[in-house]
Amino acid sequence: MDEFRELMGNKLNEECGCFGIYNVKDAASLSYFGLHALQHRGQEACGIAASDNKNITCYKGKGLISEVFTNKIIEELPGKHAVGHVRYSTAQQNQIENVQPIMVRAHQGSFALVNNGQIVNAEEIKVELENQGSIFQGTSDSEIFLHLIQREEGTMVYKIMNACAKLEGAFAVIIMTKDCMYAVRDKNGLRPLSIAKLEDGYCVSSESCAYDIVNAKFVRDVEPGEVIRIASDGIQSFKYTEKTQKKMCSMEYIYFARPDSVIEGVNVHNARKLSGKLLARKDKVKADIVIGVPDSSLSAAIGYAEESRLPYEIGLIKNRYVGRTFIQPTQKQRERGVRMKLSAISAIVKGKRIVMIDDSIVRGTTMKRIVQLLKDAGAKAVHVRIASPEFKSPCFYGVDTSTYDELISSRLNVKELKEYIGADSLKFLTIDEVKEANGPDLCVACFSGKYPTNLFSLGNIIKK
Repeated sequence: MDEFRELMGNKLNEECGCFGIYNVKDAASLSYFGLHALQHRGQEACGIAASDNKNITCYKGKGLISEVFTNKIIEELPGKHAVGHVRYSTAQQNQIENVQPIMVRAHQGSFALVNNGQIVNAEEIKVELENQGSIFQGTSDSEIFLHLIQREEGTMVYKIMNACAKLEGAFAVIIMTKDCMYAVRDKNGLRPLSIAKLEDGYCVSSESCAYDIVNAKFVRDVEPGEVIRIASDGIQSFKYTEKTQKKMCSMEYIYFARPDSVIEGVNVHNARKLSGKLLARKDKVKADIVIGVPDSSLSAAIGYAEESRLPYEIGLIKNRYVGRTFIQPTQKQRERGVRMKLSAISAIVKGKRIVMIDDSIVRGTTMKRIVQLLKDAGAKAVHVRIASPEFKSPCFYGVDTSTYDELISSRLNVKELKEYIGADSLKFLTIDEVKEANGPDLCVACFSGKYPTNLFSLGNIIKK
């Protein structure tokens, strides 16, 4: 196991958001608003590609969607079709070549691709493709899709299907040609993707919350192993494999998704609220108030307060102009973000025994600082309750937790972790309770160490 940990030290992962519009006027403008609703999924870079049925025009850059795109730039992206992307990356991958959409301009036809996820056999395929003459511009594994698609023969949908059959891992992909759009999910359903109806066209999005801002009506989720073709003759569905399973990433419900999103039929706010109730049911701690760490923990805190019949209070205020610490690229940036982003309300917490709800403890930096903030503000006791299990194992499917060393629960037991963060007590939700709150068909590998796919790229490295 130590050998495995050492080998994984440079593994890179990402979490992103995808959005597409087909056959709707001012598609690029609508994509801007859709991506704005998905901004929580990636804050480092973004891009939009638009098609007028003849040509595809693409613009992308580093920064928030509101920083990269102006009205003038949007006007220079004409057409009724568009795909967009918001990106989070590790520091080593934050280069313009990796910013999506990624474009292909070829004699068979141009297309643009956006993706959310991580391919676990990416290195193997990349080496094979390079040996066959392929040249890669960036380091993102999303570029592998382009090469695999271009090497296949037949119609575009069959090229996509044959390419996907070669991939292991997590992906939710939107591909736009000059006059068609394709929505694709991996065979394990690890990343969310759905379609909605908008006027005479359609939307595709990583989260349903983006549909509200463009006034689209949710139709359904893209199924694991499915390719949906959207064209002038309507929607067609294709399956590139029958060996499918539903293993939605549990962190989508716990942390990543917006509370107003519905994923696989489950409203995220309600799931988080139930998680809080489950935390409270067996908890006999003596406390005066319940507070949540804004924003993703507030629903769970409300649930805990309702179940425990303790008052729910706002004890922490978030600076809205600071990004999410969990998805910032370096440890120093995370620590600086924690110092800037939260303030304790002394008038609320002073002299109180507090139950503080948070969604997870990953690296431990944030939690230690928050507990100290509350105690500096006069809290009599801080009882930490986490609406997820201990985060013990790396994720290889697109969450930025790629080594054991950065996961504090892989090194410390609950008692040791309680002492490290300075809490008066510490309890976690169990894996069974996570499934009760969010649904049984989940990937919980980051908690259990049991992965839903082969990790054969990693296995080959270890064997060597």
